[in-house]
Amino acid sequence: MNTVDFSGARRAPSKVVCVGRNYLSHIMELQNAVPDEMVLFFKPNASIGEALRARAGEALHFEGELCFGIEGGEMRYVGFGLDLTKRELQSSLREQGLPGERSKAFRGAALFSGFVPLRGAVEDLNLELWIDGERVQEGGVKDMIYGPEAILAEIGTVTDLVDFDVVMTGTPKGVGPVREGARYEGKVVQGGRELVRHVWRAGP
Repeated sequence: MNTVDFSGARRAPSKVVCVGRNYLSHIMELQNAVPDEMVLFFKPNASIGEALRARAGEALHFEGELCFGIEGGEMRYVGFGLDLTKRELQSSLREQGLPGERSKAFRGAALFSGFVPLRGAVEDLNLELWIDGERVQEGGVKDMIYGPEAILAEIGTVTDLVDFDVVMTGTPKGVGPVREGARYEGKVVQGGRELVRHVWRAGP
C-alpha cells in the first residue's frame, strides 16, 4: 500500500475521494457546465505517488488542491495535493459517454505534501501553487461551491470514510500541462500563515 505523511507518521489511505468542478473559476477556464449536484470521483491507493511526471503515455495536466485527511470520521488534517489528469484522454472518454477513471486514477495520479493537524477556522484555508517562482494557482475554502462540511456530508451518502483516507476538494483556475524540469511548489496557507509546503521537480 502507498503511504502519505500524517504529522510525521506514514499512513496508507484506503482511497482518495475527489470533488470535481468545485471552483467556478476552473469551470469557466475549461468551459464546462456548472453541475447540478456535487461531482465525486475516486482514486485508489495505487494512484498515490511520490514523483511528479510530465507524461504518462500523454502529456499530464496539474491541478493543485486543498486536501483533508480523515480521522474518526472527521477532517482532522490538511495538506496540499496535485491531481494529475490525462486531459486528452479525459476529453475523449467524455465525448464517448464513458467512465473517466483511466484519465484520473492511473499510477502516480495523486501526489501529496505532508499533512498537518487542522486547527483554526477552516474558512481561512487557501492553497497556492508556484511554478519556477511564479504563482499560477490560488484559491481557498471561501471560493468553493461546496465547502468541507458539505463535502463530508455528501461523501457520507455514497461511501464510508476510514482513518487516513484523503479528500481532495477541487482546483481553482490556472491548471495546465506539466513541464519537464520545472519546479512545482505547493503551499497551504491559513490567515496569512503558511502551514505546509512541498516541492516537486517534474521528471519525464
